[in-house]
Order: sequence, then C-alpha cells, then structure tokens
Amino acid sequence: MANLRLEAAVTATKWVGLAAAMWVQASGGNAYMFAFYSSKLKSVLHYNQVQVNNLGVAKDLGENVGLLAGYLCNKVPPWALLSIGAAAGFLGYGVTWLVVSERIGALPYWQMIALLWLGGSSATYFNTAVLVTCMRNFPNSRGTVVGILKGFVGLSAAIFTQIFTALLASDANALLLFLAIGPTVICLAAMLFIRPVPSGAQVVDPEESSNFRYITGVCIALAFYLLAATCLQYSFLLPPLIPKLLTAIMVIFLITPLLVPIKAVMNECCGAASFEPAQDLDVDNEPLIAASDDNEEDEQQISTPEPRFEKQGYASDIETWKGSPTAAQKGLREQQDGQGATGNNQDRDDAEILLAEGEGAVRRKRPHRGEDFKLKQAIVKADFWLLFFTFFCGVGTGVTALNNLGQIGEAQGYAKVDIFVSLISIANFLGRLGGGSLSEHYIRTSALPRTVWLGVAQVLMIFAHLLFAFAWPGSLYMGSILLGLCYGVHFSIMVPTASELFGLRHFGMIYNVLNMGNPLGSLLFSGLIAGYLYDQEASKGSPGNGWRILGSSSWFNAAKGVGSDAIYDDVPTCVGAHCFRLTFIIMACVCAIGVVLTSVLTYRIRSVYLSLYGESPSSSSDLRSLDTN
Repeated sequence: MANLRLEAAVTATKWVGLAAAMWVQASGGNAYMFAFYSSKLKSVLHYNQVQVNNLGVAKDLGENVGLLAGYLCNKVPPWALLSIGAAAGFLGYGVTWLVVSERIGALPYWQMIALLWLGGSSATYFNTAVLVTCMRNFPNSRGTVVGILKGFVGLSAAIFTQIFTALLASDANALLLFLAIGPTVICLAAMLFIRPVPSGAQVVDPEESSNFRYITGVCIALAFYLLAATCLQYSFLLPPLIPKLLTAIMVIFLITPLLVPIKAVMNECCGAASFEPAQDLDVDNEPLIAASDDNEEDEQQISTPEPRFEKQGYASDIETWKGSPTAAQKGLREQQDGQGATGNNQDRDDAEILLAEGEGAVRRKRPHRGEDFKLKQAIVKADFWLLFFTFFCGVGTGVTALNNLGQIGEAQGYAKVDIFVSLISIANFLGRLGGGSLSEHYIRTSALPRTVWLGVAQVLMIFAHLLFAFAWPGSLYMGSILLGLCYGVHFSIMVPTASELFGLRHFGMIYNVLNMGNPLGSLLFSGLIAGYLYDQEASKGSPGNGWRILGSSSWFNAAKGVGSDAIYDDVPTCVGAHCFRLTFIIMACVCAIGVVLTSVLTYRIRSVYLSLYGESPSSSSDLRSLDTN
C-alpha cells in the first residue's frame, strides 16, 4: 500500500508540473508584443526608426540567446530559474513601463537596450526550466511533451493579442504594465509545482497516453477557438462586452487541462491508482543508450563494459587500460564489492574514479550517440552541426517572412494583416504540437527518425516561400498557414532530437546553443538580405513616397493596433509582387539546402532510432562505426 501511494505521488507530481509548465509557456509571449508598444517608445522618447529597430534586435537576442539559462539548469533547481526569469521580466518591462508612462525621466539609449534585452531574456529561463524538467519527468514521451510546451509558446502570441485588444483597450502603457506583472505572478505561482521527479522514482503510468491525448485535444480545440474568435472580431464590429466574453471562454480552455493533475492528485489521496513498476532511473543523468554489465570481468583489472544499446539505462563513463591492477584499483574494487556497487552505477564517487585515473587505471572515453554529452563534446560532432544548420535553414528563412509580414501584406495591397498574423500564430502552434505528436507516434511504431519530419517541413516551406515570392491572388492566406505549420515543426523536432542524440544531463546548454540558429537566421536573412533587396526594388521606381510600415524587428509589427507604427517618411515604398520575389526565391533555395542536410543527418542517425525504438537492437552494432565524427 505504501508503494502504491508513492507511485501515485510521483505521477501526481509529474502531471501537476506539466500543467503548471503549460501556464508558464502560455505567459511566455511577452517577447512577441514588441510591435504593440514600439510606436509608444518612439513617440515618447523621440527615437528614429533605426533606434527602434535596434531595441527590437536587443529584445530578440534576449529571447533566443539563453546560454546562461542553459548553464544554470544543472546548477540550480527549476524554481530558481523561474524566479530569475520572473525577476528579469518584471525589471525589464516594469522600468520600460515607468519610462513610457513618463513616471520617470527618459533613460540613456544604451540603458533602454539593456532593459529590452533583459525583458526578452525572461523567456529563455522559462523555456529552459520547464522543457528540461518535463522532458526528464516524461522520458518516454519527449516529443509529445515538447510539442505541447513549445506549442503554447507559439500560441501565447494569439493569447496575448486577445488580452491586449479585449481587456487592455489596445493601450500600450497598460500592456507594458501587464507584461511586467502578469507573467511574473504566474511564474511565481507555478514554480511551486514544477519540480523533477526524484531519482529512481519513475513509474509506468498506464493512463499516460490517454492523458496526453486529452491534453492534445484541448490544445487543438483552443487553437481553433482562437482562430474563430480572431476572425469574428476581425470581420465584425462587436459590442465591447463580446470580446471580454470571448476572452473569458479562452481562460476556461486554459484551465481545462488542469483536470489531469487534479485526477492524479485525487488518485494519490485515495490510493486508487494502479501502476506498473518501472526500471529505476536517474532522471537527471538518464542517457538513452545503455551499457551492459560484464559478468566475466578479469579479477586482475578494473574494467567497464562496452556499451550495449537498449531503450533505457546508463552509459559507461570510463574506459579501461589493460595491465596489472594498482593499489588504487584494488582498493576501489574492494570498496565496490563491500557496497554491492555495480560497474555501471552512475553514482560512483568521482573521487574514486579520479584516483584510479591518476594511477593509470582508467581513462575517460568519448560518449556515443544517446549518451550524455557535455557541450564541448557535442560541438565537435558532425551530428551537432548538421542539426544546427538544418534548424538554421528552416527557422532562419521562416523568421524572414514573419519579420517582414507587414511589408509583404502592404506590397500585395492589404491595408491590414491582422488575419495573417493570427493564421501564422495558430498554425505555428499546430505545427509544434503536431510535429511532436506525429514524430513520437512513428518512432514508436517504426523507429522512424524524427528528422524525417524536418525534411518534410522544409519541402513544404519551399512551396510557402514560392507563394510569397509570386504573390498570386489569395496566396498569402495559404502561404501564411504553410509557413506557420512548418516553422512550428522545426521547434518540436529539434528539441527531442537533440536530447536523444546528446542526452539530458547537459541538455539545457546544448538546447540553447542550437536555438541560436533562430536569431542568427533573423540577422542574416531578414536583417541583411530581405531589407537590402526590398530597398533595391523600392529605389527602382515603385510608387513614390507614402505610408510605409517600418521596423519589423518582430513578426508582430503588422498586428492590430500598430497603425501608429506606420509613419509618413521620405523613403520610397515598394508595391507589387516584385518587392519580395528575389528574397523568397533565395529563401526557397536555402530550404532546399536544408532538405539535403536533413537527409544526410537522417541517414547518419538512423541506427540510433533503430537501437532505441526498433523491435530488435541487432542493428545497433552499426552505430559505433558511424560515430567516428
């Protein structure tokens, strides 16, 4: 009975943490709101458009470069990371609100850059804390977990937009105050529940699959509800009460997933849950490829077994030097025998290993795919850079369309692009959710590498870029949907793939380095190529001076309520399909390169997935021969 209650408590902890993580991610859309207050910054502080653009760049860098968060994720508990993120958001957006509302005097420009960077950086702490913790708590459903959590980041843009228009009356001052207080309160409340399951306490929950199906269904329903609500508010002039009612229904959708942890807690209290015992797991250190015990170890040497590929277990840390045992070796063996330790125990005292290393008994060996890599070990692997550049090609070209959506719509003759923003946001969510769930299904049924779906997404993204390039009538609608779906898939595939190749122990740092492909792609493709080519086309004799939406450092610069960001200037405006044609033809070519890189990566790592998820691990012997790079 005691064991039953313990298993129920472990399961309740995992599901409560996941529900809290979903709320954290739903509140993580603060970085997408720059467009809604950028015009206020410009008017109050008398900035020109270049200065506003630089503030947007600082915000984007803070949002995507989370090396410090990755370093700290193995040093401090999740609640500490969430606390740092909450403090960063509160300070960054809070002081910005004081400046914009003119409650304090204007700050020097470099300090405003620092504030926008600090506010944007809160998202990296939120993402790192919840992703690493929940993936460790649900090691057998990583793709689904990533799809749900990363999906809510994409959907948070639509959630915040609904709050901004319905409850904040499109007031930039009120929005900044909300960004300072709202996410901070949610994170401080959620950090009490987001915690890793203790080592060795993992259990097999027979209801895990059904619970994930329920949560996925609720998330999809929420996405389509937001789409319908956005279309309704976009198409009709509604009484003020209706948007508030629509927002209240949205909150009900967000509360509904809490039924899963409530049920788990009730099972814990009533002792009614039924569980199957699982292998003991050290969640923090769990690699995906195991090492086998060597029962015929020579008594004259300390040796560690060669790794054997299984679905769960531990990997060998050390490699044996052949030769006679030293006193240190004998002492280490005697102590291990006295404690009943196994040669495969990840908790072996580091001091003993270091002593044996010092006397020539053992030496460290390089980890293999599926074992736990440190960052410095991962970055010398070809697989790491193939995954990085594959992700870079996909999200870099995708963010080019997102960042320039205002100008794209203007060039094609659309006065407002609210509907396209919503289509991309909701499709982004569905892509993140669907990519995680779909890849999880196929690795379980046919051991199909997740990266196959990256290739599929990039092929579809080629068509999306061509739709943007040639601007056929109505093509912007289909292009926005395709782009959002494919852009979202990249995030839901990259994260679990990296964890399966390089392990979870140092995943926070590895994930944040890979995620730098997003801002680097934005800088190269959007900031340099798209901007330069647009100005070249505009200077060739497009219609003269007029209204032009500038400073699309965020893909929400075209959202509802940012009309004041459109300023009358002396810069020629480009109107017509030719404005972005060459840009998106180049983006389509970059995606084609990404397809090639994805194919190479898929070929290289296919044995990993056969070893992890295949019916027979016999093919795993080929893995070592592929791991030479």
